[in-house]
Amino acid sequence: MAEPQIRFEDGAGYERMMGKWSRLAGDIFLDWLAPRPGLRWLDVGCGNGAFTELIVERCAPTAVEGIDPSEGQLAYANTRPASRVATFRQGDSMALPFPDAGFDAATMALVIFFVPDPAKGVAEMVRVVRPGGTVAAYAWDILSDGFPVEPIYAELRAIGVTPLLPPSAEASRMAAMRGLWTAAGLAEVETREITVQRSFADFEDFWTTTVLGSSVRPTLAALPPADLELVKSRVRTRLPADAAGRITYGARANAVKGRVPT
Repeated sequence: MAEPQIRFEDGAGYERMMGKWSRLAGDIFLDWLAPRPGLRWLDVGCGNGAFTELIVERCAPTAVEGIDPSEGQLAYANTRPASRVATFRQGDSMALPFPDAGFDAATMALVIFFVPDPAKGVAEMVRVVRPGGTVAAYAWDILSDGFPVEPIYAELRAIGVTPLLPPSAEASRMAAMRGLWTAAGLAEVETREITVQRSFADFEDFWTTTVLGSSVRPTLAALPPADLELVKSRVRTRLPADAAGRITYGARANAVKGRVPT
């Protein structure tokens, strides 16, 4: 039997769950990059366009290309206001359909752990960015409790269930990201940690939002009903509500950037 794979085809569901987290981390990431206006951007693994929209809103780009393998995600991306500036197309991060040195900046937002061969994905970004341009990424620190879905993952592990992880989860480690950028020949490689917090109206808002648009959904769907209720109960205890019933907790991402040598 084939191993289950994480796939995101519901752009609206993904937006409700991960779009908000992505923008929280993406704002800090763009502050760190501090790009000048007027650049040509490539957003690799753009998904439903959450980070692409930040580029359009904040960076005054001359042009933006977003590429992703999911038709469903791209359909949602094309409903965004950013689509007036950005062009979205289907494609493979390891074989980018662009000529050499055509962009000033290439980014991967919450994507590198989904790329089957991360080194090849980074090499492709380097290829399509001009000398002196920026290649950068941020990814949830998924193996060190930084993932926004970690409260559910932790309780699944506690009852002996192994959550489904992205195929290249190791690439999300800070040292691994630095190693990938250095091995690709990038100069001035820097890394940093990004921490963010998010609030939900109540526990049910957290639960339905998180399950609908994240990689935990197939794992939970496969549980016997009693185990599912046990996990939900344990997560509720792990995330106590404040006096108004709100659930607030944090997530952590690793980020890396470098320059294409001149």
